Amino acid sequence: GHPVCKSCFFEVFETEVHETITRGKLFKRGDYVAIAASGGKDSTVLAYVMKLLNERYDYGLKLVLLSIDEGITGYRDDSLEKVKENEQEYEIPLKILSYEDLYGWTMDKIVEQVGLKNNCTFCGVFRRQALDRGAALLGVNKLVTGHNADDIAETVLMNVLRGDVARLQRCTNITTVSILFQMLRD
Repeated sequence: GHPVCKSCFFEVFETEVHETITRGKLFKRGDYVAIAASGGKDSTVLAYVMKLLNERYDYGLKLVLLSIDEGITGYRDDSLEKVKENEQEYEIPLKILSYEDLYGWTMDKIVEQVGLKNNCTFCGVFRRQALDRGAALLGVNKLVTGHNADDIAETVLMNVLRGDVARLQRCTNITTVSILFQMLRD
C-alpha cells in the first residue's frame, strides 16, 4: 500500500508473482505451460514475467504462447502482430489457432447466422473453450492467463447479479481444472 519507484515496483511485482507460484505450488519442473496470449497488456506482461521467473528461479518449465484468432474481420490483426513480436522478443514459441481450425467456423460466420445480439458473450465462452482445446492439442499440462483482480471482480459481480452460485464458486479459485483436461487424463 505505499508508493514505490518504477524499478521497485517491478521488483515487488516479480517477487509477488514468484511467491504466488511457489506458495500455491502452481508448477513443477518439466511442466509444459501454455501462456494465453491475446497481444494485450495483461498477456504481454504475463509472457514477460513467466519467461523471466522461469529463467531466474530455474522452474524448469517449457513455455509456449497460445493465441486464438476468433475470425472477426479487422479485430485481431494488430494484436496478433503484437503476439508475434512477443514471440521474437521473449523467445517463446507461438501457436496461433483459429475458430476455423478448432470449430470449423469463424465469429463472422456466426454473426451472419444469428446477428449481433449476444455475440460478445458467445465469443468469450468460445475463446475460453478454444484455449482449452488448443492447450490439449499442444499437449500442455498447464494453461496460464493474464486475468487480473479487476477481471475477477467483474466476473464475481456479474455472477452475483445473475444469481449463478455454481459459476461464482469456480471464478474465485486461483486454479481451475477444465472438464477437457479431466477427460483427457481419465
